[in-house]
Order: sequence, then structure tokens, then C-alpha cells
Amino acid sequence: MESISDDLKEVDKIICDQLNSEVALVRTIGEYIVNSGGKRIRPSMVIIIALSLGYEGSKHHLLAAIIEFIHTATLLHDDVVDESELRRGLNSANSIFGNAASVLVGDYLYSKSFEMMVSTDSLRIMEILSKTTTIIAEGEVLQLMNIKDPDVSLDSYMRVVRFKTAKLFEASAHVGAIIAGANLDQENNASAYGRHIGTSFQLIDDILDYSGDSAILGKNIGDDLKEGKPTLPLIRAMKVCSKKQRVVLRNAIISGNADLEDVINIVKDTDALAYTTKVAENEAKEAQKSVLNYPCSKYKEILIELPFLFLNRIS
Repeated sequence: MESISDDLKEVDKIICDQLNSEVALVRTIGEYIVNSGGKRIRPSMVIIIALSLGYEGSKHHLLAAIIEFIHTATLLHDDVVDESELRRGLNSANSIFGNAASVLVGDYLYSKSFEMMVSTDSLRIMEILSKTTTIIAEGEVLQLMNIKDPDVSLDSYMRVVRFKTAKLFEASAHVGAIIAGANLDQENNASAYGRHIGTSFQLIDDILDYSGDSAILGKNIGDDLKEGKPTLPLIRAMKVCSKKQRVVLRNAIISGNADLEDVINIVKDTDALAYTTKVAENEAKEAQKSVLNYPCSKYKEILIELPFLFLNRIS
């Protein structure tokens, strides 16, 4: 995002400064994951929301760095839980440094983010971000409970999405509004924007797990299925496919070692991908609606365009 490139450079400076631990392994793993090609989407949301509401200070850079540390910590923990070997198209940190080191450095980044929060001098921001980390953890546990369960409902899955993925997007937008001195309506709209765009973002990832390219997705195609995760395309396919196909899908979720091509063919044989795309589009439209009353600026234009830029990944 060219219009905030200078802001993101400031965020990267803060990240580098805060990773300057005396413990070499902390620096090594932290720098590896932070510098491994992430798009800084969540930190960017802090910045764009704040600037769209007229913010002129510099604390949005600190907040953006805090958000990136929280996100990075969740990635480190996620990859250990999921036994992932790829992250953003590179070897995951746990596959290089081991599970124990990845978990502990994830803990360090969480702790560091809370240390950094204190310097924002905002109790509200600390409350929001501390609650956010709790909800993300709950989302991880909910997802764990759903693994290898072929009877997961749409509501149960969407709750995981809201907790595990959308919540950090929501918090990113919300704290951006707070730091800009937004009124209550603007804060609520920022939260709604982040929540809807975060939900859409996850659903797009769900689609790409069955129809994408590993190089673009940054992980192996079919990883969700191999991990026994029933995501929305699979949940929808289970509902509308034939009885014979349903048996194949149920066994695939339970075992995690089914023929991926067979499962992909069944998913594509139904309206599952089109259905999931429609849900993602609806979430993107809701995100746009949330900021229509924001002041006119180039940053508002970015907020309006961003949800459908994400959708372009599946077109």
C-alpha cells in the first residue's frame, strides 16, 4: 500500500528495535517470522483507520507494531498445533527451530506486546487488546474441538472464524479509531469494518485451500483437510452433495488421509465454492458499508477498495 509505505517503514523500525533481545534465539526466530514476507495487513488497518479519521501523531505506529507482534505470536503457536511445515511459502519456524523454541518465542512476543501496550497510556486500548488475545486463544481451542468432527455446524465454524481470525482485524481497526479520538459511532463502525473484512479474508483462504496455488497461498493446498479441519466449503459440500459423496467427505474429515483430488472434485461438483465466495462477498460489502460515513479522503477510498482487493485473490 504505497500511500502508507512510510508509515509501515516506521512500524518495521519499532519491530526491529523491540526484537533486540539479549537472547540470540529470540532475535533469530522473531526476525525470521516477522521478515518472512507478511503483507502487514492488520498493522496497515490500524494505520489506515487512524489516518482516515484525521490522526496526526505517531502512536499509530506503535499500535501497528503491537498488532503485528500479537499476530506473529499466534502464527508461531498455530504452526506448532497444526504441525505445519510451510508458512508464507517458506519453511515454518517450528520446522526449522523446533516446536519448543517456537512456542516459547511466541510467548515472548505476546509478553513483549503487552509491555509495549503500557506505553500507549490508554487503558481502553489495553482492555481491548488483552480481551482480543483471550478471544483468539478461545478460537484456537474451539477449532481444536472441531477437528475431525464431520458434524460441525455452520454456526460453530463461523464462531471459530470470528474468534480466531476476525477478532484481531476487528481490534486493529478499533484501536486505530481510538488513537484518532473517534466518536463512539466511528469506533463501532471501525470495529464492524475489521470484523467483516477479517471474516471475508478467512473465507477466501478457505476457498483457496481447495482451488488455489500453493505458491500464492503460502501453504500446501489441502492442509486444512489433512489436519481434519471442516471449513466452510467442506461444510457446504457435505450439506448438498449426494449420499455417496457425503460418505467420502465424512471419512476424509475423520481420517485426514483421504485422496485430496477426490475431495476437491466433490467440493467442485457442488456449489460449495460459489456459496463460500458469496458469503465472503457479503462480508466484504458489509465492511464497505461500515465506513461510508467516514470523512472523504484517500484513506477512506482505500478502506472502501480493500475488501474487494482481498476477494480478487480468488478471481
